[in-house]
Amino acid sequence: MRKFINPTLMVEEKRAVILFVWLFYLVSFSYDVFYSIILKNFLNGEASQILNGGLGIWYFVIELLMIPFIFFCLRKNYTFRVKYMIFIVYTLLNFVNDLVIYYGNDIPYRSGSIAELLIVLFSPIFINSRFFWLVATGSLLKYSLLGLILQDQTLLLPVVLLVVVSLIAFILLQRFKAYVNTIQSTFDEQLEGIVKGVVATLELKDPYTRGHSQRVAAYSCMLAKRINGFSSEQLANFNYACLLHDVGKVNIPDSILMKPSRLNNEEFNVIKTHPTVGAEALSGIKGLECCLDVVKYHHERWDGRGYPEGLKGEEIPFLARITAVADAFDAMTSSRSYRPAMSLTEAYSQIIEGEGTQFDPEMVKTFKKVFPEWSAYHKEHSNLVEPTNKGGEINENS
Repeated sequence: MRKFINPTLMVEEKRAVILFVWLFYLVSFSYDVFYSIILKNFLNGEASQILNGGLGIWYFVIELLMIPFIFFCLRKNYTFRVKYMIFIVYTLLNFVNDLVIYYGNDIPYRSGSIAELLIVLFSPIFINSRFFWLVATGSLLKYSLLGLILQDQTLLLPVVLLVVVSLIAFILLQRFKAYVNTIQSTFDEQLEGIVKGVVATLELKDPYTRGHSQRVAAYSCMLAKRINGFSSEQLANFNYACLLHDVGKVNIPDSILMKPSRLNNEEFNVIKTHPTVGAEALSGIKGLECCLDVVKYHHERWDGRGYPEGLKGEEIPFLARITAVADAFDAMTSSRSYRPAMSLTEAYSQIIEGEGTQFDPEMVKTFKKVFPEWSAYHKEHSNLVEPTNKGGEINENS
C-alpha cells in the first residue's frame, strides 16, 4: 500500500466524520419532518404536497441507504471518502428531486435545506481545501443549473446565501489551517530533535553504522519520489522511519554489534531481534506510530525468508519494501570491520540479482531508474574511498 498516513490523523479524521454524519442526519431529517408534518397545518398542506410530489419516500430511502456504505468505509479505513460520498449523493439527490417537483410546473420554488448550509459551514472541520471547494462550488453549481433549467429568478436567493456562507466557511478554514500549521511546525521540530538524538545515540554505540541511517533515509526517499503517490508530509514521516530503522540495535550487546569477524548462528539470531525491539521501543512514542512498519519489517524478504515474521510478497508493508532495497545497498557499499565496501557496480548487480527473491520486483525496476541519483549521493556523502570499479560504468536502463 502506497499511502503513508499518520495514524493520529486517521483517528482525528474519523472523529470528525462521525460528528459530521450525526449532524447531517439529525439536521436533514429534522428539517424534513418539520416542513412535511409540523408546517403542514400552517401552509395548508403545501409543503407536504411539494415533498410528496418529488421522489417521495425514495428520497429518504436513498439517504438511509448511504448509512451501510458509511459504516463499510469506516470499518475498512476509507474514512476520507465518507464526506465526499455524503455531499455528492445528497446534492445529486436534491437536484433530481427539485427537477421532478418543479420542472414543467407553475409551483413557486420553495426548496433547499438547512442541511446544505450545514455541509458548507462544517466543511472547514476537515482542514481540507479540496473538500471545501468541492462543497462550495458544487452547491453553487446546483442552484445555478436549477435556475437556468427552471427559469426561476427566486433561485438567486439561495445562491447569494450560499456565497455568504461559503465566505464565512473559507475564513474559518484559513484560520484552522493557520493554527494547525503552527502546531505542526512546532511538533515537527521537536520530533526531528528526538529522532536525531536517538540516531546519534545509536551511532555512538556502533561507529561502523555512522551515517548509515541518514544514507538509507536519503536513498529510500529518492526511491519513493520516483514511485510517486506520496505527499511532502508522507515523505517527511517516511524519512523519520528510515532514520530510526535500526534503533533496535541499541539493545544488541557491543560484543556482537562490533565483532571484528562474521557472526555465528547464535549471534546472528540475537541481531535478528533488533527490528522487533525497535518497533516495541517506538510504539509508545506519540508521533512515531507511522514508523513502526518500516522499523519492524525492513529485513523481510520478498520470498518469505526474511525476519522477524517471515512475511512474503505483498504481505510486507509497502514502505518496508522500499527501505529493504536502500538498507541492503548502503550496507553493501559501506565498509565493515569484517569486510571492505563493495563497489557501486557490485552492489548494483547484487540488487538486480535479488529481484523476486530478496526484493520486490517493482522496487528493483524503480531502483534501476534511480540508481544514478543514488550513485551521485553515495560519492558525495560517503567518507569512504570508493573501491576500484572493475565492472565499468552502469547504464541506467541496464
